[in-house]
Amino acid sequence: METTIRASHVGGSVRAPASKSSMQRAIACALLAEGESTLRNPSFCDDSLAALSIAEALGARMERMPQALRITGSRAFYEPGFSAADGLRKAFGGESIALDCGESGLCMRMFAPIVALLPGERILTGSGTLSRRPMHMIAAPLRALGADCRTESGFPPVWIKGILKGGFAEVDGGESSQLLTGLLTALPLARGDSTLEVRNAVSRGYLDLTLDTMRAFGVDASRDENFRRFDLAGMQRYAATDFTVEGDWSGGAFLLVAGAITGAPGSLRVEGLQTGSKQPDRAILRVLESSGARISTESDGSITVTGGGLTGFEFDATECPDLFPPLVALAAACRGMSTIMGADRLKTKESDRALALTEEFGKMGVPVRREGNRLKVQGGKISGGQVDSRGDHRIAMAAAVAGLAAETPVRIKGAECVAKSWPTFFEDLDSIAFKGA
Repeated sequence: METTIRASHVGGSVRAPASKSSMQRAIACALLAEGESTLRNPSFCDDSLAALSIAEALGARMERMPQALRITGSRAFYEPGFSAADGLRKAFGGESIALDCGESGLCMRMFAPIVALLPGERILTGSGTLSRRPMHMIAAPLRALGADCRTESGFPPVWIKGILKGGFAEVDGGESSQLLTGLLTALPLARGDSTLEVRNAVSRGYLDLTLDTMRAFGVDASRDENFRRFDLAGMQRYAATDFTVEGDWSGGAFLLVAGAITGAPGSLRVEGLQTGSKQPDRAILRVLESSGARISTESDGSITVTGGGLTGFEFDATECPDLFPPLVALAAACRGMSTIMGADRLKTKESDRALALTEEFGKMGVPVRREGNRLKVQGGKISGGQVDSRGDHRIAMAAAVAGLAAETPVRIKGAECVAKSWPTFFEDLDSIAFKGA
């Protein structure tokens, strides 16, 4: 599918999408919980649907309601009168099943430790861009904790054979926090207590989001102040709860940037984002203010952004690499040079994002170059042109937002990939656009 974006001012109000990161964590906890959990403000993007499909395959039941989703947890994880392992054995009998993670890296890395609680073998498969994303980090920690794991030369599919018993494991968190999220979620159901020693933990806000979600479902874990050690008591139980999925700062960042770079005739009001969120991408507010945009937070929690007179900025996005695409779109519209640090974390996303941003924004007349761990963007003029999403939802969104301030239309090939995180992105963007800017 090809979508064309024309120069537009934006204004009015728009609601940020629900966070797939928050949603997938809540799905995992609801799967493990006894009884019926209600997830409000649910996300039904492709990644969330993949997580729901896996939860159903593991025994959870789903019921959609207006503005909510009811999930009944799988008996395998809470059967009264059985230990965690015995309950799993009774419910599943150790048979082997395949679980399709779609294109979701979080889904594969998070559910790997969870399915390791089950006897027998489970195979985590994926499609599209997920087939090229590294999974080598999963095997060693699972083996140390009592399960077995193998991959296809470090890539999907992933074979898991339980049962996860707990204990001690070292985890390299330098590439992604997603496996650690899965270990934190699963290990409270293991027979023994567990300690995780983590090297180079990144995306720390997402780890706190995981811990907060677990606590909402009645399970606790502790960490030190440097995210180097996590302690988890075994034989805990998840409890069903009423949980509200957060608004998505990763998606909301594109809306806020759109409001900043198109200037007059007015301001853009973005609803549904919690300023107290643990999501690292809330840092977009600091960058917008440093570039000269005016930001105000209203009493109802909505955020209003007004642009005009934007200048180049410097920002370290190591802890929030998903901000690179909207930040490049912002930098393209700022006068002068902008520098974004943390580019080393971009190679193993849905695309090699440093390369994709450099080449695709270059097609729109925006000079972007990589210098080691930095992207440098010479802003001030966006010519327009034809770009390729490369199957990456955030590249498509970044090109679309930049197109709002371009001199000629921006045509985006493969625009349908936005369904991975935000199926209605283009409809929502169109709802706030005033054509003919």
